[in-house]
Amino acid sequence: MDGPAGAGKSTVARLLAARLGFLYLDTGSMYRALAHKALVNGVDLRDEAALAELLEETTIELYPAPQGQVRVIMDGHDVTDALRRPEVTASVAQVAGFPRVRQEMVARQRELASQGGVVMDGRDIGTFVLPEAEVKFYLTASLEARAHRRYQELSQLGYTVSLDRIREEIQHRDMLDSSRPYAPLSRARDAVVVDTTHMDVEEVVAIMLNTCRQRLGE
Repeated sequence: MDGPAGAGKSTVARLLAARLGFLYLDTGSMYRALAHKALVNGVDLRDEAALAELLEETTIELYPAPQGQVRVIMDGHDVTDALRRPEVTASVAQVAGFPRVRQEMVARQRELASQGGVVMDGRDIGTFVLPEAEVKFYLTASLEARAHRRYQELSQLGYTVSLDRIREEIQHRDMLDSSRPYAPLSRARDAVVVDTTHMDVEEVVAIMLNTCRQRLGE
């Protein structure tokens, strides 16, 4: 499952995995974990070599939690709640854009998915990480809808944020994701496009679940 920031991928992917009885693998949280560690350790976010070296010495594990959630364990510590902090969100696109970082992350993601029965979301899953996936989706939504969703998410977590600032950050993230030279955000040719702008979560999940059952023969 691919798509731009704020399209609802994580929420929908969690629910879809639970309905199918699959494991949900949140690849975005892996990049967020690295960005978080870099910020904590004062690593220059513009230094690809330093970030790649940091990743090499970092363990990132994903564990299923109740209600389709995923707990992120980095170097033996649960960092899940720290990964949605505004400073991490503002940094993750730059960290994720470096080829050496993505190469290592993709290798780890493919290993996690190798046993099958998984729902994986990100920016380049259907086009690069798992090009042979049995079912591919591309979720999208208007910029305004995506900004409002991110605003509500952060507000509910207790952060004081600006809707205008979030809109600008999403536009910037879209530009970075789509223009990076290594595995940019794009729609796989065989992906089912779902525009979530005027749909609630259950409507989106229902469409995707029906598609999965048709494709997987369930």
